[in-house]
Amino acid sequence: MKREEEWHLYESALILEIDIGTGAVEVKAEYKSSEEARATGQSSNMFKSGTIAGDKLYTCTSTEVLVFDLPEFRISNYVSLPCFNDLHHVVPDADGNLLVTSTGLEMVVKITPDGSVLHQWNVLGEGLWDKFSPAMDYRKVDSTKPHRSHPNFTFELDGEIWATRFFQRDAICLTDPKKHIEIGIQAPHDGLVRGDYIYFTTVDGHIVIVGKRSLRIEELVDLKAINGEKALLGWCRGLLPVDKNRFWIGFTRVRKTKFRQNLLWMRNVFRDDMGEKPTHIALYDTSAHACLQEFDLEPHGMNVIFSIFPAVNKPAETGSLVAPSAEVQHQ
Repeated sequence: MKREEEWHLYESALILEIDIGTGAVEVKAEYKSSEEARATGQSSNMFKSGTIAGDKLYTCTSTEVLVFDLPEFRISNYVSLPCFNDLHHVVPDADGNLLVTSTGLEMVVKITPDGSVLHQWNVLGEGLWDKFSPAMDYRKVDSTKPHRSHPNFTFELDGEIWATRFFQRDAICLTDPKKHIEIGIQAPHDGLVRGDYIYFTTVDGHIVIVGKRSLRIEELVDLKAINGEKALLGWCRGLLPVDKNRFWIGFTRVRKTKFRQNLLWMRNVFRDDMGEKPTHIALYDTSAHACLQEFDLEPHGMNVIFSIFPAVNKPAETGSLVAPSAEVQHQ
């Protein structure tokens, strides 16, 4: 595995469409960030987590927000601001504004579609600029790691804005700090609100299902146990609920990193006789305790995955999946 850090590792951001019936894979978009929005010519190009709303796909690179019109995958909006560093997620709110998770600055930024800043929240409850400078262009900074919180996903719940915090292993309400969801078991990603539940993944391979009213864990699914713990599944991130029992889950092959705390979870799951699985997506039936289907994404140039969506007008159980927010690795 590469010893380079992720901010220099990936050459192109990809969106793949996968026909889950035939296994056919089509590249729907390949993208490189503009020079103005990159720290150096060697900075990574990648899509992070996004959202499909109507006929639009909202996604982000480390320093840019892009909106694709579907199904053409034509870029119809673009925003890049100096406070964007290591973006991990973008989602439109109920008013049509955009909630952008600027992970490198430990904040969530609310902007209009044309890029005007409406509000900013520090996810640690501290001053926005206690550690950072409002005068600096953080798009020109490859990394601000190590992070103290590492927010990676934002969602709305009953009009309130929430953020998932990696190192605190929780989700916190930014608009009402008294509200809090304790995840605890491991560092979380995602935070999809569907019906009466909020769905999270954890990096070590759990689906965490939280009651929308109780704000407590109501079900915990260990994907390692379903797989028999014969192989290291990878960094678990990205999920698509098909129904209450079936979920598409994304796994990224584990790479080396000097920020060892990010990989401490491996100590509890890794054994010398384990193989390592490639970057892939898998369909799980939690009621049957079974993995129903898998797709290896590495032969198609995808080395990291952040999000999984049903293709427009094609249901997830019978049609195609779109896997944006992924990268091609430098050779």
